Amino acid sequence: MRTVIRQKARQRLDERLLALKPVDHYRSPPKGWLKAIRDALGMTGVQFARRLNVSPQSVDALEKSEANGTIKIKTLRRAAEALDCTLVYALVPNTSLEAAVNEQARALALRDLDRVAHTMKLEAQGVPDADLAERLDAYIRDSLRDRDIWEPS
Repeated sequence: MRTVIRQKARQRLDERLLALKPVDHYRSPPKGWLKAIRDALGMTGVQFARRLNVSPQSVDALEKSEANGTIKIKTLRRAAEALDCTLVYALVPNTSLEAAVNEQARALALRDLDRVAHTMKLEAQGVPDADLAERLDAYIRDSLRDRDIWEPS
């Protein structure tokens, strides 16, 4: 039951995150979003500093920290609001969440079944590879739980 609920949750997230692909559309400008938007608005660093209630030197440090990826999310949100923007934050998986779970489960099942097959070959009880896909599916369905697949081997 929990596996089905988790699978449906993954599918819902996959659907929502699909709208954010390809992620190339969201790469930040070389000097960062803050500086790019501030410049596009025609706002000086001094004016931006006043809106943030910080020194102009702090604005320079803020923009540099955003550009090099060391800014805190809370600080970036505050700066975005000062530019009348909304900070949008997301983690976009490189593949679908469902594909990631299936790939991890398959790799784990292959590893585990390979161990069994090796032992059986040593005992001259080898199993033909023809039914490997079927055995993998059965092993994943009957023996693995979602949380188990992420444990270190």
